[in-house]
Amino acid sequence: MTWLSVAALAGATFALAATPGPGVFATLARALASGLGPALIMSMGVVTGDLVFLLLAVYGMAALAEWTAGLFTLVKFAGGAYLIWLGYRIFTSKPDPAGHRAPVGGSNSSHFLGGLGITLSNPKVILFYVGFLPTFVDLTELSNRDVLIVASTVSLVVGGVLVAYSVAATRTRTLFTSERALRRLNRGAGGVIMATGGVLLSRG
Repeated sequence: MTWLSVAALAGATFALAATPGPGVFATLARALASGLGPALIMSMGVVTGDLVFLLLAVYGMAALAEWTAGLFTLVKFAGGAYLIWLGYRIFTSKPDPAGHRAPVGGSNSSHFLGGLGITLSNPKVILFYVGFLPTFVDLTELSNRDVLIVASTVSLVVGGVLVAYSVAATRTRTLFTSERALRRLNRGAGGVIMATGGVLLSRG
């Protein structure tokens, strides 16, 4: 695997990650509602889900993913239901201009599992990797070192994009200082997350 192919892989992955989708929307909404910390944890869950599908594709297990379509369906509905619940919590949360309340929406583990569920609930991701990776690497000749490079590249690029979105959203959040503005912000962010969950459920 050459550094040129790694650079091409990074560029294509960046274009994919920067395109708004369920992961980006949920992370943005999480940052707007609760701040940078919870959004970063959710981003880690999204990246972990990408790595799961990436490794399935690398090791030729796309067929296994198809055999377990029922499991993906279950995860999809669980993920969609979780996002709707999370969005409702944010939508109905009481604004606190002083910023002394803890972030709404659950624990660190729930943020991580929410991000993981968003990715795992979309089997199209593995289909993307199955069709995407052979453009840059020969999957039949990948060494363990090559797999590590590919996984690291995907993690850094996808994670970097989500971190950038999270930081930008958090800075925007600081502009809302009145209770009325915060209420609107919570309702907007909660509405986005509920809508994302609804989209996941509607794909059944």
